Amino acid sequence: MKIKSILIANRGEIAVRIMKTAKRLGIKTYVIKSRKDANALYLDLADDVFEIPENPAVASEFLDIEGIVALAKEKKIMAIHPGYGFLAENPDFARRCKEENIIFIGPSHEVIYNMGQKTIAKKIATETGIPLIPGSDGEVKNVNDAIKIAKKIGYPVIIKAVAGGGGRGMRIVEKASEMEKLFKQASSEAEKAFNNPALFVEKYLYKPRHVEFQVFGDKFGNVIHLGERECSIQRRHQKLFEEAPSVALDEKLRKKMGDTAIKMAKAAKYENAGTVEFLLDKDKKFYFMEMNTRIQVEHPVTEMITHTDLVEMQIKIAEGEKLPFTQNNVNLEGWAIECRINAEDVQSNFSPNTGIIDLLVLPKGTNIRIDTGIQERSAITSDFDSMIAKLIVYGDTRNKAIQNTLKALNQFKIKGLKTTVPFFKAVLNNKAFVKGNISTDFIEKELDDLCYREPEEEMLAALLATVDYHAEATSYKESNLEPDRRKNISAWVLNKRMKSL
Repeated sequence: MKIKSILIANRGEIAVRIMKTAKRLGIKTYVIKSRKDANALYLDLADDVFEIPENPAVASEFLDIEGIVALAKEKKIMAIHPGYGFLAENPDFARRCKEENIIFIGPSHEVIYNMGQKTIAKKIATETGIPLIPGSDGEVKNVNDAIKIAKKIGYPVIIKAVAGGGGRGMRIVEKASEMEKLFKQASSEAEKAFNNPALFVEKYLYKPRHVEFQVFGDKFGNVIHLGERECSIQRRHQKLFEEAPSVALDEKLRKKMGDTAIKMAKAAKYENAGTVEFLLDKDKKFYFMEMNTRIQVEHPVTEMITHTDLVEMQIKIAEGEKLPFTQNNVNLEGWAIECRINAEDVQSNFSPNTGIIDLLVLPKGTNIRIDTGIQERSAITSDFDSMIAKLIVYGDTRNKAIQNTLKALNQFKIKGLKTTVPFFKAVLNNKAFVKGNISTDFIEKELDDLCYREPEEEMLAALLATVDYHAEATSYKESNLEPDRRKNISAWVLNKRMKSL
């Protein structure tokens, strides 16, 4: 069945991204207006904008399952695309869409549930012969059981939320005396984030790499992968930077891991877009970590090196079409890098930075892609995620992609907010990174300074202070102040002038 209309149950850059493909396919797009995001860019690009009656039982319009489903039914919209985050991996949302004969652009609610429950996903992986990190068989009931398992597999271990993801409900435990405190912290965090406090325990690997495979399945049982993404540059288990392919894989290992990802997707009876995530140790042994049942934030780097539109593939599969090609037709060409530009103050421990964007100049070029939901005068508030744009850059080789990304970052101008642009310059100029020597603790172990310092930065600052002083002094002379008033200049003004010197 051809999809003629889509309600995008999301906002920001992913709403804009989905609309771009849908419009090219001749599909009408509808979005939901948030009372906390009334002037957002995505609202201007949709064919129509709807509001959902306020529901005090949910924190956001984008989490209101019954409100969104009722809206789609009332407006006779054929399909819903959840994007990522919010309800994208909520099996109840996919189930309600199916019950109301609305096409959910994503996997079935049964698959979302099974893969979302980490213990079920691990059970499927075990039965399929996919390598797993040693750990508990399912949920750990209490602290004492966690200590027994840790003693058996050896410290350090990592505690994870059964229903979790994105680093929440996760703690690394180095020794038995830390277990009780960290177990309680992780359980409490998991309950707040996922409404499920259950935890499981795994052996913690030192300096692993995070490598994931993009998979697609159709309704006919066909499954392919579109290569891997390296996501090892993380902060507190949150991805900040991705590249495709991974410098750690050769063709033999890529085939072995890709075949394993397909095996996992087939065992899960997977349809639509998904990601099979692995940890890769220093001996090139890999272990299944989890499967994400949605389009990923970092999907553009895969699009860059495979010349495919993953959102279009999602829509076609939801319409009931077969995959457009087989595994033998998948070619990986060149290298792509993605920087998640967040409104954060890197020098203040990545604290969110809110405000109005006074000036925005985005880099342009044949090898540059910007996915964003902001424009000049956009308000960045604490109501939503701090990511304001994704910079995706292509090069024929990894070194060329790094150089192209640095050039693009230098062209990225924004006033009114602090962003993570200086952090990405620090990463891309780091010698270990350039050599490909990275792991999930790269930021803590390899980056001496989280901000890149431009060579002329101090001199430029001194020049600007001088210009500022001169302008203020000139203004002062022209003010024709009476001598008595000059004597009464406040200490605050004098202090400000001294600091500008």
